[in-house]
Amino acid sequence: MDEVKVIFEPQKVVLIGSSKIREKVGMTSPRLFKSVIYNMKKFFHGKTYVLDVDGKAGYDKLSKLPKIPELAVIMLPPKHSVEQAEKCAKISVKALVMITGGYGDERRQQLLKIKEEYDIKILGPNTIMGVINTANGLNTTFERNVMPKKGNIAVISQSGGVGACLLDWACFYDVGISKFAFVGDKIDVDDVALLRYYGNDRNTRVICLYMEGIKNGRKFVEEARKIVKKKPILALKGGITQESAKRARSHTASIAGSDEIFDAAFKKARIIRVIDIEELMNAAVALSKQPPMRGDNIAIVSNVGGPAILAADAVARNNLNLASLSEKTKRKIESSYPGVNATNPIDMIADARAERYSKVLQLVLADKNVDGVLIINMLKSCFFEPEDAEVIPKIAAKYPEKPVVDVPAGGEDFALVYNVLGNTNIPLYDLPGKAVKALKVLRAYGKIIEKH
Repeated sequence: MDEVKVIFEPQKVVLIGSSKIREKVGMTSPRLFKSVIYNMKKFFHGKTYVLDVDGKAGYDKLSKLPKIPELAVIMLPPKHSVEQAEKCAKISVKALVMITGGYGDERRQQLLKIKEEYDIKILGPNTIMGVINTANGLNTTFERNVMPKKGNIAVISQSGGVGACLLDWACFYDVGISKFAFVGDKIDVDDVALLRYYGNDRNTRVICLYMEGIKNGRKFVEEARKIVKKKPILALKGGITQESAKRARSHTASIAGSDEIFDAAFKKARIIRVIDIEELMNAAVALSKQPPMRGDNIAIVSNVGGPAILAADAVARNNLNLASLSEKTKRKIESSYPGVNATNPIDMIADARAERYSKVLQLVLADKNVDGVLIINMLKSCFFEPEDAEVIPKIAAKYPEKPVVDVPAGGEDFALVYNVLGNTNIPLYDLPGKAVKALKVLRAYGKIIEKH
């Protein structure tokens, strides 16, 4: 855990850049430098020093800093970055975050030599946005005022762009994040070291991984297998076709490898694989809020017929089962609400409000034949109001071993219900198929736990 702890938990950080240098092609620019300074001074709870190699802002030499920082964030062209990295190492800075890219083999070798000689940890180069730790406010990104709220989802991204998409999504939907690492070229700190740190991090419940390649597959599998006993790992792999694998090699200097090998490694590591960014996001939210599903049987509770049928189709397509409700459950529902057919999927009719949702959901969750529940609550064409959704987390809390997901299908309806339930432990999805995939992931993690 300690090998990368200093990257996420420093007391003092120095930001090294230039108020003048602007690369013709590359990230080095006064704008980036100023924006990182802005975010660090706004959010970081520790001490932030600024070193401008042109002497315009803050200090102009490391020797003038009042105290030696544990972490340096370097935002300069490769030649200057390597020079500053060595200067940092010589004064016993413990770790470096190398923001900019464009490193050739010679510069990489120079960085590696510094790492070996001074035993300094290096994240990057080409991390683009570095790291975020919501617990202490550490934020080396350069989009001003972007800081996700505290939560329990940790991210490792080999791509600045994919990571930025996940970060934007987390901020837009107010999804809680614990840690974020943009790893770039992985010259030193890699997925294995970060997995080990996240695995021991008490603020992290779910780990999300975007990767294009890996150096030590055996260590990766061994570390992941230990971690999934206590928290799930989700993986999205880029470079699965020959064409995109070629691009990945130039993008983050990664060895993409064949997709079949990665697929086998993920299965051996008991990592849950997803196919795109949206699925990664949706699965992470489900795992961060709900328990693993201990069986395959799903009940659907809805105020509309068509979307409930589409949900039932999605259940079958995802190799899950529609739960066979007990006769006792059916009788209680149908006697309480004449006109409602309690066959799964249950259509409670378009006039269902909070009281009916509360009663039916309670009966369904109490049924021993049910392992998880998918709720649909549409507003348009129905009498349901957004505040009616408040009963859902209250009833779900009585059955903490059974996952519940909610579908206010559509756009406006989703936004209105999200305003009510977004900060609760109920995951929300705008279409039934997405909710079913979330339940499938919860079932997958249930099976992983059962194997241990």
